[in-house]
Order: sequence, then structure tokens, then C-alpha cells
Amino acid sequence: MTSTETRADRFVRELAELKIADPAAGRSALWLRLGAVLMAVGPVLGAAAYFMSHGTTDPLAQRDALALGLAGVCASVVGSALFLRYSLTGFLRFWMARQSYDLSVLADRLPEKEKLQ
Repeated sequence: MTSTETRADRFVRELAELKIADPAAGRSALWLRLGAVLMAVGPVLGAAAYFMSHGTTDPLAQRDALALGLAGVCASVVGSALFLRYSLTGFLRFWMARQSYDLSVLADRLPEKEKLQ
């Protein structure tokens, strides 16, 4: 390590050595938005299925409404899982960077303490 290397440069170099995916790629933001859209579409499908099933006495149309309502529940569950996964990924990535920085600072202090004793 050179003495002119800043902490930020060292952190970027260490991340490159760990082969961690670049969060700026945009894929995680796409999945996050998709999860949010699916969470919003689920209740809309459920409401549409409710009105569709109660607006007719035809059993075939009511069964179609049940299938549509079930699709709405599935969309909400999948959307919630996607949203939770990718929103936590951003938070945990920041947390890992903070942990790495704190451990680096601690490691830099240890040799100084040994020299003083």
C-alpha cells in the first residue's frame, strides 16, 4: 500500500478484490421498482375480483374472479418479497461498508497501542 492512497481508494480496491457486484448497475433498482409495482397491483386485482364476483350470479364468472383474486394475492406476496430483499440489500451494503471502515480504524489503532506499552 502506498502512503498517498486515501481510505476511499483503499476501500474501492478492497471491494474489487472481494468481487462484490457494483450497486450502480441499476438492476437492483429495477427489481425494487418491480416489487413496489407488484405490491400495488395485488390489492387492485383483489378489489377487481371482489366486484367481479359479486356483480354476477354466473358461477363460471365467479370462479374466474376467484382466480383473479388469487393472482392478486400472489402478486402482493412476490412483490413484498422482492421489495424487502432489494431494500434490505441497500441498507446491508451500507452497513457492511461501515463495519469494514470501523474494523479498519480499529486495526490501525492496535499497533499504535502496542508501541506505547
